[in-house]
Amino acid sequence: MRVVLAEDVYLLREGLTHLLRAHGIEIVAAVDTGAELLDALARHRPDAAIVDVRLPPGYTDEGVRAAIEARTRRPGFPVLVLSQYVEQIYARELLADGAGGLGYLLKDRVFDTSHFVDALRRVASGGTAMDPEVISKLLGGTSPLHPAASLSPREREVLQLMAQGRSNAAIAGQLYISEGTVSKHIAAIFAKLGLEDSGDSNRRVLAVLAFLNHARPDPAGP
Repeated sequence: MRVVLAEDVYLLREGLTHLLRAHGIEIVAAVDTGAELLDALARHRPDAAIVDVRLPPGYTDEGVRAAIEARTRRPGFPVLVLSQYVEQIYARELLADGAGGLGYLLKDRVFDTSHFVDALRRVASGGTAMDPEVISKLLGGTSPLHPAASLSPREREVLQLMAQGRSNAAIAGQLYISEGTVSKHIAAIFAKLGLEDSGDSNRRVLAVLAFLNHARPDPAGP
């Protein structure tokens, strides 16, 4: 896998570069600004990008804006956001195209190297990898006009775990229910979100994106 890394903190950028190379992932460019990220993506045509939300010179949204622009140029281009913050607006904007291939992890909650590498590989293959805290923020409220509002509390729990990229077996273990029960919940989620069975669509990804695209910020949140 060929990856472009955009991170402004030198030690973290170097550390991630060495870590990923140790797992057989080629870092074709390691940059620290949004402009350099777009240049590197155009020059190297990587398989995925790891991007911090806030990059120089403004340290506001340069990284995620570059990621959104990259996905405009290459629809579905895999992006794994690695940030210190849950940026709800930017997360929704990234999710808005519904193309999959997205992840959002929080730097201070990545405790396991294999988990991080697995998340990157999952995103690169078109799946999702969302930190539970990010999901919690995005699921703070839903529009009552959208079918997602009818999801039961258990279905919402299942969907949150799906957003983390969990398999049916992993979801069953987490919630202490059978895999058959998980399958029934997922079928109900698909039905409520109007996702018909299709041989060329990853409905798990579509279900997560359909729900998150219509989630509203928690009124009590920041």
